[in-house]
Amino acid sequence: MDAKFLTKKPLGPAVLSGRGLLALVSSGVLLASLYLDGGADRLGATNSLTLPLVGAWLVTAIAGLAVLPVLRALKTGQFIREEGPQAHLKKAGTPTMGGIFFIPVGVLVASALTNFSPSVMAVGAMTLAYGFIGWLDDWQVLRRKSNKGISPRMKLALQIGFAVVFCGWVMATQPAELTRLALPLGLSLPLGMLFWPLAGFVLVAESNATNLTDGLDGLLGGTAAIALLGLGALVAPTHPELMVFCGAMSGACLGFLVHNSNPARVFMGDTGSLAVGGALAAVGILSGNLFGLLIVTLLFFAETLSVIIQVSYYKATKGPDGKGKRFFRMAPLHHHFELSGWSELQVVGVFYAVTASLVALTLLAA
Repeated sequence: MDAKFLTKKPLGPAVLSGRGLLALVSSGVLLASLYLDGGADRLGATNSLTLPLVGAWLVTAIAGLAVLPVLRALKTGQFIREEGPQAHLKKAGTPTMGGIFFIPVGVLVASALTNFSPSVMAVGAMTLAYGFIGWLDDWQVLRRKSNKGISPRMKLALQIGFAVVFCGWVMATQPAELTRLALPLGLSLPLGMLFWPLAGFVLVAESNATNLTDGLDGLLGGTAAIALLGLGALVAPTHPELMVFCGAMSGACLGFLVHNSNPARVFMGDTGSLAVGGALAAVGILSGNLFGLLIVTLLFFAETLSVIIQVSYYKATKGPDGKGKRFFRMAPLHHHFELSGWSELQVVGVFYAVTASLVALTLLAA
């Protein structure tokens, strides 16, 4: 048994250039931002999605022009795991650790536009903290000249440690009503103290989910930009300062895509992927929108679930020779589609569309 039901190729043209896909997702996010803000007259409003999005987008795109030569000079070329898709071996040597220029831009733009709001400073600090974990991992990969960074145990310990600090701050400074889990149609579920272990789990799980999703040129950058825009619109009525943060981070992801669309000239590395997950989770926790966060980022968790299924199925079917069967051709899920005959651009385009559909569904049900 395997996931043959997931191998049908998507409809439409077989080839869409990386630049074409970049233009499509960028224009789509910008138009959606303007629509959610209520029109182009809100472009210059600080309490909007569009101004932080456009500002961070432009600054990040320009920053990339300055940082990329430095990354090349430092020989930060990516090491590609040999057991991955063979088509990816040609990407070896592409500079990684790109998160060091787009993550700080998003945080700084949001902080400046909200006059350094305590909530934005808190989620920004959480974003940078998880980015620091990713940087440690990326640095060890480069230092050892292999695709193995810090140990999984150390990475998890650091993720949990920062999650405890963040949840402790939220518990001490935010109203008790925050522990109610917001549901669609205006419903909510009181969780009480159970909210805090759930919040810590979400931080760790979300950052690992975005980390697993970052496997194709432009995949996480585009899906994260869409998800952050959707989350920003979701929290706007009750937490406008967090809306600005989401807009800035979405724009930073789009600015990074200028350099990361297929063929990528830089990868975000764990520095970027862990930080993106931390940003999404921190906003979801502080705004009390964990259920909305789940739906908006359901694609990321599908990627995680595919890895869990793959490992579990392999162990459950292991025979006397010590070898088991694989449910998917390869996990995470985007590699399964690649090995089923989809082009890299087709996978990325379909995943963009799925994320946009999830965002639309979430906002309609809110």
